[in-house]
Amino acid sequence: MKKKELIKQLIITFQESLPMEVLPRELSLPIDSGKIITVPGVRRCGKSSLFLLAINQLLSAGLTTKEHILFLNFDDERLQFDAENLDDILQAYRELYPDTSLRDVYLFFDEIQVADDWQPFIRRVYEQECRNIFITGSNSKMLSSELSTSLRGRTLQYEEFPLSFREYCHFCGININYYVAANKAKIVNAFKDFLRMGAFPEVALSQEIYKDRILQEYFFVMLYKDLVERYEIRNPSPVRYFIKRVMANLTKPTSINRIYNELKSQGVSIGKNTLYDLIEQTEAIYLFFSLTRYTTSLVKESSSDKKYYTIDTGLRNILLNPQSEDNGKLLENVVFLYLRRTLSLQENIYYYKEKKECDFLICDQLQVTKLVQVSWSIHDEVTRKREVEGLLEAAHATACTDLLIVTFEEEGEIIEEGQIINIIPAWKYMLGAV
Repeated sequence: MKKKELIKQLIITFQESLPMEVLPRELSLPIDSGKIITVPGVRRCGKSSLFLLAINQLLSAGLTTKEHILFLNFDDERLQFDAENLDDILQAYRELYPDTSLRDVYLFFDEIQVADDWQPFIRRVYEQECRNIFITGSNSKMLSSELSTSLRGRTLQYEEFPLSFREYCHFCGININYYVAANKAKIVNAFKDFLRMGAFPEVALSQEIYKDRILQEYFFVMLYKDLVERYEIRNPSPVRYFIKRVMANLTKPTSINRIYNELKSQGVSIGKNTLYDLIEQTEAIYLFFSLTRYTTSLVKESSSDKKYYTIDTGLRNILLNPQSEDNGKLLENVVFLYLRRTLSLQENIYYYKEKKECDFLICDQLQVTKLVQVSWSIHDEVTRKREVEGLLEAAHATACTDLLIVTFEEEGEIIEEGQIINIIPAWKYMLGAV
């Protein structure tokens, strides 16, 4: 089948499937902004579902018809686009609907980063043909830095993540009114699963026996398609080791140089600069997020080791043999994701480390607005003392008065040195109790 005929088939098949039934998400896309709507996020986190929700909204509001929807998934292996043939998409649509102006069409391009040199095409379409453009991609650099350069002022970005805990409960049919004892027990059990298996939508909806297999497939695609193929990595073996090594050290400052020396001692030939490139590439595909140390010195900030967190704790658990002491790491990771996804545009997140440590510091421009410690339990007096002292030192250094300790199940309040420290279970925190 010729490519243009295949494109026509895909367009019509999608149109005939509308409207589609899809579970709602907390994030919704504007449908009348006049901007290019970009949705970056890790593979399989639900970016396509946001498109479907937007399309359903357009149809239900009577703002357009099915025939005015052009949806194409660039990750279809039958489609191989580059700068020379991207225009086949528009030609195929025009041949299907010769009396329809592209100005009235809504273009939805899923996983567009698969196509080479797609940015000039999007720019030309936006400037000359159509203002209703929506694109997703699984590479943050390709959708943010590259688009902001070529289409500055023409885009609005909406970053998507796997399910929040509130969304997870909704997907699993759990009533989040935790004041009812029976609901609370189900919520706590769901949170345990949320920690262990992560929050990809398909995993949340799947039977238990399939969850590991689905996550293994996700990791395989991220490793080989998003990393090895995209960045033309010749030897994937040390890449897998490197990822597992970073996964094992989640929530702790991680020295890339130390990992390089470990590989070198094992006889693995890989350049140090290659590893530094690799960690940036894993961040670009949303496998990891990095956290820099809070300091007023740019030199100290750039020279300090970063902490790393993964996009999904389920991926960590299928790569490593889970240990009981991992509970604290998993809890800190999901709290980081909660904080990361709820940041406003002007906020940033850091970790604090001087004599004592504080896990998370939220900064609104130059003002520190919140300090957060995460501990599985503070029942032990030594642990409690360590977490409180870290908060207080950071509070004194930053003049911040909003202090929080997030635990698995403990709740209460500590008053120390004139500061009020709130203690809250993570599941309640993520349901919006604070």
